[in-house]
Amino acid sequence: MRGEATVLHADLDAFYASVEQRDAPALRGRPVIVGGGVVLAASYEAKARGVRTAMGGRQARDLCPEAVVVPPRMDAYSQASKDVFAIFRDTTPIVEGLSIDEAFLEVGGLRRIAGTPEQIAMRLRERVRTEVGLAISVGIARTKFLAKVASAVSKPNGLLLVEPEREQEFLLPLPVERLWGVGAVTAEKLHRLGIRTVGQLAELEEATAEKLLGKATGAHLHALARLRDPRPVDTTRRRGSIGSQRALGNRPRSAEELDVILTQIVDRLARRLRDGDRTCRTIVLRLRYGDFAKATRSRTLPFPTDRTSVLLTIARGLLAAAHPEITERGITLIGVSLSQLGRADSFQPELPIDWEDGARLDTVLDALRDRFGATSVARAAQLGRDPGWSTPLLPEHE
Repeated sequence: MRGEATVLHADLDAFYASVEQRDAPALRGRPVIVGGGVVLAASYEAKARGVRTAMGGRQARDLCPEAVVVPPRMDAYSQASKDVFAIFRDTTPIVEGLSIDEAFLEVGGLRRIAGTPEQIAMRLRERVRTEVGLAISVGIARTKFLAKVASAVSKPNGLLLVEPEREQEFLLPLPVERLWGVGAVTAEKLHRLGIRTVGQLAELEEATAEKLLGKATGAHLHALARLRDPRPVDTTRRRGSIGSQRALGNRPRSAEELDVILTQIVDRLARRLRDGDRTCRTIVLRLRYGDFAKATRSRTLPFPTDRTSVLLTIARGLLAAAHPEITERGITLIGVSLSQLGRADSFQPELPIDWEDGARLDTVLDALRDRFGATSVARAAQLGRDPGWSTPLLPEHE
């Protein structure tokens, strides 16, 4: 592991809402909610009133009646992201994008030409503020994990350097929820065991953590709690999976509505596969019920594919299996992720005739969209339907 703190984690603050406040001065300092039926993003002023991402719009307005609700502008967010990443790449050639609003930067080899990591981070923050008009928080540490935690602790609009000799002093008192990979379920399990801080987890033996949390999860979290994270900033890493989801609010949804939404999601994901010359083998359906319990269903194919018709057939089967639960409990979110990604030139078998017809349709639709634009054509089932919001994404190699 590195001997000094040279990893930066840069994370734009309340990204969508901040872009809206930047572009509409009248919104600055006011609570802003992006999205109507479901909250896609909230400004810090709205978050202070309890508004959270994926919350139903009615609940958000009850919590914050004075909030200004604006429709999302994905093109504006995508352009802002590109502008910020241009600054990242101008700062250092070693940039690993995590999402459209955050990235790791390695600046260890720049001391002679650009100064200390802290000086580099200060200039980066100033450039993002003056050139893009957005606030960005930056954490600096020896490891990616600690840098990410530091940026989160520094929010909003902060800068925090964790020197090597202060790492334990900084990390160990923090709640276990700060560990990368601790979600609500794992946090609840740790709390039941009386483990609430990172330091308490670090005091366990690794074998004990593995027994309590499972071998992989326990080993991973115990290593982070003991400050072990040798991963370098990786500029070549390709995504191991891609996904998309849509929050549905609280109103009941018919089987036909859910099928249309599922078709829209799978259509987008399959197009992303083909645009990136990739295939997948595993399809995962993700659901959040009306009582906010979550569930996943998956199927792994015996062959890789990038065909919309194949993926949609599998996803529909997974959704049909979940219909009894949906009918009983309602549904507030549906998502699909594709994993076991591979190269498109890998072997793809002959498909059943109806799937081959679907493959030919994919080819025609892709060609028309390339020529006339992504929204120029749509499948018949999607005509006249709300297409939902397609979240901007990093380029495949970003």
